[in-house]
Amino acid sequence: MNDQASPPNDDGIDPAARAAGHQPALTGCPWHDVNEMLQAAGLRPTRQRMALGWLLFGKGARHLTAEMLYEEATLAKVPVSLATVYNTLNQLTDAGLLRQVSVDGTKTYFDTNVTAHHHFYLENNHELVDIPDPHLVLSKMPDVPEGYEIARVDMVVRLRKKR
Repeated sequence: MNDQASPPNDDGIDPAARAAGHQPALTGCPWHDVNEMLQAAGLRPTRQRMALGWLLFGKGARHLTAEMLYEEATLAKVPVSLATVYNTLNQLTDAGLLRQVSVDGTKTYFDTNVTAHHHFYLENNHELVDIPDPHLVLSKMPDVPEGYEIARVDMVVRLRKKR
């Protein structure tokens, strides 16, 4: 199971497929759906991507760090390195299949729910959960420097147990 067969400097994403924005035909079968999602995003469905995608997307919406996914892969007997897990998570994020959420300078979660939403971070549990209110809005956005536009706003509300 080696993902090194790609030509040099090839991130595995087919620009034509990415630009076409073709939607996957999902059936409810996690293995089939992961294959369709990868192909629709222009990513080759390698064995490692399929296995990691099955672990990621086969359990519904969730938030995972690379280390958490690596641990799940190890328990599921998926032979991947932590570097491969990081590379795959970054490729899936670049392809729009995952959303990266930084909690602080040292902890990054990958969210399988790519819709616009915000998060609570439970400091005691080191857990990221979706904020359920879809009507949460910021009342004023900052002025953006010339030549830039806002790509996305990520709000993380940090919670801890009362003392």
